[in-house]
Amino acid sequence: MQTPTLLIELFVAMAAIGAFAGVLAGLLGVGGGIVLVPAFFFAFQTLGYDGPQVMQVCLATSLATIIVTSVRSVLAHHRKGAVDWDVLKGWAPGIVLGAILGVLVASALRSATLQMVFGCLALAIGLYMLLGRGHWRLAEDMPRGVLRHLYSPVMGFLSVLMGIGGGSFGVPFMSLHNVPIHRAVATAAGFGVLIAVPSAIGFLFLPVEAASRPPYTVGAINLPAFAVIIAMTLLTAPLGVKLAHALDPKPLKRVFGAFLILVALNMLRRVLLG
Repeated sequence: MQTPTLLIELFVAMAAIGAFAGVLAGLLGVGGGIVLVPAFFFAFQTLGYDGPQVMQVCLATSLATIIVTSVRSVLAHHRKGAVDWDVLKGWAPGIVLGAILGVLVASALRSATLQMVFGCLALAIGLYMLLGRGHWRLAEDMPRGVLRHLYSPVMGFLSVLMGIGGGSFGVPFMSLHNVPIHRAVATAAGFGVLIAVPSAIGFLFLPVEAASRPPYTVGAINLPAFAVIIAMTLLTAPLGVKLAHALDPKPLKRVFGAFLILVALNMLRRVLLG
């Protein structure tokens, strides 16, 4: 039953999550999904929604918010001439294909399996943020030809399985291929749009059982969480940007990497130990 108390608790939880995600996005340039998915998971569980599809709701709602935030980010970066449209156009078909495959696979998996996937991939991202160095390189240019056709769907696929946009995989990948960091962040925002739009549309048609479905969930997207997160991130992201100009973001990014490792390990612990 959707009691007023439950709706108030949902609103308060999402407002706190959105405020935190917005500050981090502005401060560190990390994608919101890497914060939103585990936060959604723990919030929904605390509110009593712990069915076998709760992770699908977390992934889908996160991806829906990324549509808005990524479009806004791409437009802002485009006005500064920072988006590499050639890379974005070349990688678009593979990323979209991978995102669609990701929806199909994620829809068929149980929540515990998706928790395991998220935990392992978030652990890898956290280790890179903690230990990675700006001078590391895999190649001097972005992959083309066969390699591009291989990497692009993998990036879209793994991003959907984690409910994240283009930043967490795209920025490190481009940095490792000698793309300047500001150009990598701007172009990765475009990756986020390519990942989030087809996947959110797909998740709208996923039937979710009552035990995993918080109030006002359409398909697998929770509308109150979507609305509150968008509102709060738009309010708090500028604060994060101001803090970024006042503080050195490099050590803060390493601290966040350590925090993300702890979040990932906790999610893995819950899966393995019940």
